Amino acid sequence: MATLRIDPADDTPLVILDREAGTFEISGKSMPEDVIKFYQPVLDWLETYQSDPLDRTVFDFKLIYFNTASSKLILDLLMILEEIQSSGHEVLVKWHSVVNDEDMQEAGEEYEEMTELTFEHLTYEM
Repeated sequence: MATLRIDPADDTPLVILDREAGTFEISGKSMPEDVIKFYQPVLDWLETYQSDPLDRTVFDFKLIYFNTASSKLILDLLMILEEIQSSGHEVLVKWHSVVNDEDMQEAGEEYEEMTELTFEHLTYEM
């Protein structure tokens, strides 16, 4: 399965989806002008990965900001991860946020409440 890598821009995050390395990450700012166009390749890749996932998938979210439109697509992505978990595979979401960024910390907690996924909430100094 080919790796999906989308380099970051001013308004879009870094995306690395690499099955071989076991690296699944979205980091930076997510406020693309056309959120569906940006996230569709990510959702497509995950749906393909869903048919043959690793035994354990650790997905890192290291977002410093995302807009309302992105929040829906992030939830869609989490729903695919939830389906992978429901099929008997281990999934861990690592939600990284800056120590004083209560909004991003709360967003991670809200996503955890909306899904059956296991979350690990991590903070770091900027």
